[in-house]
Amino acid sequence: MKEQLKQLELFFKSSNFYRGIRLGVGIVIPFTVLYFFGYFEYAPAVVVGVFLNAPGDIPGSVKRKVNAILISIGLTMIITTIILFSKPFLPLLLIAIAVISFVISLISVYGFRASLVSFSGLLAMVLAFAIQKETSQDILVQVALMGIGGLWYLVISYVFQKLAPKKDQNQLLSDTLLLIGEYLKLRAKLLTKKTKRDEILKQTFVLQHQINEKHETLRETLLTVRKRSGRSRYEEKQLLIFISSINIFELIEATHLDYQMIDGIFGERKEFLKASKRLNKIMGNHLIRLSELLIQNDKLPNKDVLLSALSDAYDSIDNYVNTVKLPEAREGALLLRNLYDYQEQLLQEIRAIRRVMANVNDASKVSLKRQDSSQFLTLQEYRLNFLIQNLSLDSTIFRHSLRLTIAIVFAYLLGYFLDIQNTYWILLTLIVIMRPSYGLTKERSIDRIIGTLIGAVISVGIVLITQNVIVYAVLAIVSLIFAFSLIQQNYKSGAALVTISVVFVYSLIHPNAFEVIQFRVIDTIIGATIAVVANYVILPSWEANNLKQVLCNTLKMNNNYLLATQALYHNSTENRHTYNLARKEAFLAISNLNAAFQRLTQDPKSKQKEFQLIYEIVTLNQTMISAIASIGNFIINHKTTPASQEFNVLINKISNTLQLAFDCLEDTQSENQIVEAPVEDAHKKLFGKYEQLSNLRDEHIKQGHTKIDTETLHGLQEAYLIANHMNWLKSLSENLKKATEQYRTALTNS
Repeated sequence: MKEQLKQLELFFKSSNFYRGIRLGVGIVIPFTVLYFFGYFEYAPAVVVGVFLNAPGDIPGSVKRKVNAILISIGLTMIITTIILFSKPFLPLLLIAIAVISFVISLISVYGFRASLVSFSGLLAMVLAFAIQKETSQDILVQVALMGIGGLWYLVISYVFQKLAPKKDQNQLLSDTLLLIGEYLKLRAKLLTKKTKRDEILKQTFVLQHQINEKHETLRETLLTVRKRSGRSRYEEKQLLIFISSINIFELIEATHLDYQMIDGIFGERKEFLKASKRLNKIMGNHLIRLSELLIQNDKLPNKDVLLSALSDAYDSIDNYVNTVKLPEAREGALLLRNLYDYQEQLLQEIRAIRRVMANVNDASKVSLKRQDSSQFLTLQEYRLNFLIQNLSLDSTIFRHSLRLTIAIVFAYLLGYFLDIQNTYWILLTLIVIMRPSYGLTKERSIDRIIGTLIGAVISVGIVLITQNVIVYAVLAIVSLIFAFSLIQQNYKSGAALVTISVVFVYSLIHPNAFEVIQFRVIDTIIGATIAVVANYVILPSWEANNLKQVLCNTLKMNNNYLLATQALYHNSTENRHTYNLARKEAFLAISNLNAAFQRLTQDPKSKQKEFQLIYEIVTLNQTMISAIASIGNFIINHKTTPASQEFNVLINKISNTLQLAFDCLEDTQSENQIVEAPVEDAHKKLFGKYEQLSNLRDEHIKQGHTKIDTETLHGLQEAYLIANHMNWLKSLSENLKKATEQYRTALTNS
């Protein structure tokens, strides 16, 4: 019960509920004011304007948010005008529906915010069918009032932003820490769950993509704030938490170990890994609790359990050495020590977040040059040429636009000839649930139907209890607020609440509420069926056919990240910024690949071409980026020896192999092939350095120097990590090249 109450509190304090309240206020005030002044007949048009332009109000840059809403206002006014003037003429109306559906849905090529503006435009087209205006004057008044409603919502959004300026950022930071906490706990399972690793890895793919999406939005929000006037203390606090979250994410990535090697070293002695696994779980739970405190503003949890778990992880190294004995225990001890170092750094970042949350005044200042910070922003392409480039069947959005247009025109004609009472409900279902991918459309269709049925049952129950119009009005507003709050997080619940809201709005107009409920359910099922069938039959966009470009970009970014890590090893001070930039691009690329793989799993089994091969390529890329991150993180956090010639030889070999894999997929030949030096000697010399240090350490032990000094320990760690990881990366790159060649052959033969 306590947990449920906590979740309820978090929901009511969330920015999602705050946005729902924002919409509710935007709707209620025009109704109330116009009612008291005797102009209630104008209220519906104003409210429609509010409702249509709310979708573009999402977290991010204030400038982009305002621009999105203003574009949305103009677009919805134009579309409504065209549809209302075209309604009396069926051929003209069909042309208008087709052109608007195609052009507006194509706007989605400009990114997520543009897709929401596109949705507003399509929503305006659909709702125009519910508006009964015939004369030119009535139409123009209707459109003008909708414009006023849109501007009114922009004012409301601005006021609410001023009242709680950091609510969206805090929510984003909270969501990010929550996801990272869950991700860290999943990583803990990989240490010992030998039989379930594939299943766990697939779960991590989803979380990685979600974390990267949150980081991208936070970059847009936090790195663009107050560039001219500087940041406030609170903004410094948020930026520090954001930077720590990025560091934690990289550290988790860096601890993606060679699990086959771990199984080989520890065998049946997995009990020595349990302390490290437990530490990961405790740190994950601590991050989840900190995520809640960003919303709740409660007391920080005690850190003693963290310190105790860290101490246990350190003791497990000595226990392993004492049990297995040196020198046999050295390899396992070094692996545990490297893992401990990562976890210790993780704990330092978590404690940094704790310090920032505990006292803003003690937070360190963040020094980011404007030109440096701007390089970490992913700029969206808004040129017309970018839209024109997508006018091809090779473009997923282009195919989706055509598919959606055909489905909408078909649905409208179906409703027209069968004389369906509220055809626009079918159209509304189409634009809400239809997505470029079949899997997501099918999932949303099922959720939509289930949500609508749940909402219908609840509505029937309420109608049987009371026929009070005041109760209906209150429920219509309240359910809409909750629907808008939940629609992104829980689509099924959002659909149920939307149904309740629609039913009671119509119940205020039409006395027969049961008839409204009946038509609502039937129209939703018809719309959902058309959406699923259209995605399967009309220019289907199966993910297996769209992966090539995503794979190529991942290979390219991984190669850049590898070379940036090489430069970091040579000079960690001068090349740190370039390394961070390459890391960000590589993480985004692997995130997009993980998202594409997730969409592939949602397609019908018959359409999942070369599924196992694609899974192997995704896993190899993921493992490679983690291995590179592991080396980079060690370089940043330790005093290292100069990069050896052997290291450079192996980097060149791995880079060249990645380039060959890229060329294979792109069916091109690189102009600048790297001239490879013999790598076998390089391997032997790297391992020879580790063996030399290891033998020297054995001599020290024989002489009675059992306690190892820091310099010797770090030297052993560095030699062991570089030798093993370079060998690992070489093997990964070769396997990746082989897999991409097989994938290319499969594409050619299909």
